[in-house]
Amino acid sequence: MSNSLTIALSKGRILDDTLPLLAESGIEPAEPPGSSRKLVLDTTQAGVKIVILRATDVPTYVQYGAADVGVAGKDVLMEHGGRDLYEPLDLRVARCRMMVAGRPGANEGHGNLRVATKFVNIARRYFAEQGRQVETVKLYGSMELAPLAGLADLIVDLVDTGNTLKANGLEPLEHIADISSRLIVNRAAMKMKHRQIKGLIDRLAAAVDARST
Repeated sequence: MSNSLTIALSKGRILDDTLPLLAESGIEPAEPPGSSRKLVLDTTQAGVKIVILRATDVPTYVQYGAADVGVAGKDVLMEHGGRDLYEPLDLRVARCRMMVAGRPGANEGHGNLRVATKFVNIARRYFAEQGRQVETVKLYGSMELAPLAGLADLIVDLVDTGNTLKANGLEPLEHIADISSRLIVNRAAMKMKHRQIKGLIDRLAAAVDARST
């Protein structure tokens, strides 16, 4: 149906922070997410569905048109590359920072450094732009352990309070980017469903602005 709309949301913090904004825009799940094993949820608005995905899959679903719009962290979009996606709105939720971290002074060496991260593309681009050669090691969790175990000199990771770094004798060393959740839109859907998507963008923007005043 031309009036159908599929919204991709990622599990966890982004889902929890985005659902209230969608509710203020007139879209609520017909049943609470997590109350069943359903991954596709009907909503209170006819023709609008929500799909629940892993965070890293949201841009791919939107890019290929399996979802018309989605919400993804800027970190995921930077790592993905954002091909064929519009990014019309910063929802200003799930905020944190992408940082280089390590033991104090660990980034001051002149030799090649080894960097542990799950954000390999971001790390490579960041250090390449600075003319610094690094070796990247891809990990999926417990980044703070890598310098402690001698696996890496530095890590590139998301930092919120910094308490986990501090507890492990590490500290933020370099700021890469401020991170928050963004609304993303499939380019073809923006043309084919412009009126419906533009209306959603406007309502979400009003909800975001109302929270900031």
